[in-house]
Amino acid sequence: MDTFLIDVPIPSMGATVHELTVVNLKVAPGAAVVKGQKLAELESDKSIFEFESPCAGTVRAIFANPGDVKESGKTFLQIETNEISLRHLESKGGQPEAKAPAGVAAKPAAVIWTPRATKLAQEAGLDPAKITDIAATGPGGRVSGDDVTLYLANRKN
Repeated sequence: MDTFLIDVPIPSMGATVHELTVVNLKVAPGAAVVKGQKLAELESDKSIFEFESPCAGTVRAIFANPGDVKESGKTFLQIETNEISLRHLESKGGQPEAKAPAGVAAKPAAVIWTPRATKLAQEAGLDPAKITDIAATGPGGRVSGDDVTLYLANRKN
């Protein structure tokens, strides 16, 4: 059976969530996957969930690294498959913007903030990019909403 390349998009999480943060990747290009296999952990402003493969096949490209914020509907990864039911996702040619391999940074890695943490800091009148003395205890060493709450409580003391 012939195979074809599909563009797997970042999922939509409802009317009010337009972007998701990549927390962790569980596969790499070249990996064989089965339908339902966990490919990544993604986070909205409300929860972290596991993103599963829509089909069996081979991961050919990933267009995000942990910490990246991706807009819903944008290509997240490409899988080579033979599952005809996914022909509607067939790649139209051209490549989405490729990401540098994980671990290769163009600049020093910054602390990654969850969407909730960013919102709490901004609501308190703070710029997350300027806060350097906050403990990051969230998944993958990220600043969580609880970290911001504790930080703000300690600033008042």
